[in-house]
Amino acid sequence: MQKKPKILVTNDDGITAPGLKHLWEALVDFADLYIVAPSAEQSGVGLSITLRDPIHIVPVQWEKDTPAWKVTGTPADCVRMGMSVILTSPPDLIVSGINRGANSGRNVLYSGTIGGVIEGILRNVPGVAFSCVDFADPDYKKTIPLIVPIVKHLLEQPLPKGTLLNVNFPETEEILGVKMARQGRGFWMEDPDKRVHPEGHSYYWLGGRWKDYDEHEDSDVHLLKQGFAAAVPIHVSELTDLAHFNERKEEFNNALKCLLTT
Repeated sequence: MQKKPKILVTNDDGITAPGLKHLWEALVDFADLYIVAPSAEQSGVGLSITLRDPIHIVPVQWEKDTPAWKVTGTPADCVRMGMSVILTSPPDLIVSGINRGANSGRNVLYSGTIGGVIEGILRNVPGVAFSCVDFADPDYKKTIPLIVPIVKHLLEQPLPKGTLLNVNFPETEEILGVKMARQGRGFWMEDPDKRVHPEGHSYYWLGGRWKDYDEHEDSDVHLLKQGFAAAVPIHVSELTDLAHFNERKEEFNNALKCLLTT
């Protein structure tokens, strides 16, 4: 009998989020799952970690005796504690989601869903993040048949080291298929809503409005509008702009060599 893969499951919408339950439902018969998720919603925290408060890990009862814990921290905290405290050996894969709302375009830089996967990538554990574009009323059920084929493909054909897969599902009634994409440029800009406190001072709700760009036809933003699920390989291992480094290193060093002390 073939051994099941070991998968660490996390999210940023919290341990009680419907998207997490549907992700578990999609994978429970395929893999040995270990759920380590935030005790409260952590949307928009990116790769942040908890440094000024204690972190509590509390076991949670889950269906089919799936081991599950809630963590008083961020998705990155969940992966850190999952791999350093809870699990006795590294997982084969980290799977995050299913997020309520898109993580397409440059929104990935804010995403806790992505942040949890990046934390695994930094530890040489591959990962994939799943999100639904529809924030108001996501239909998670229609995504379930697509999740195992994507995860299975990643296990059989691993991404390069330092690369994660960011998958978004469209809000169209029918998903036309899955296509590999490039990360789009659009993102949610601030749209501050100014209000007045009863004591007389002003305060703001940050709000947001979508900023459109001319998108490449292979971008996730474009493909999602066409009704395709978009899967973007995001490389986070080497952050250096190597083209600029190689082109300008000598010029930069020469211009500032007067500052050298030796």
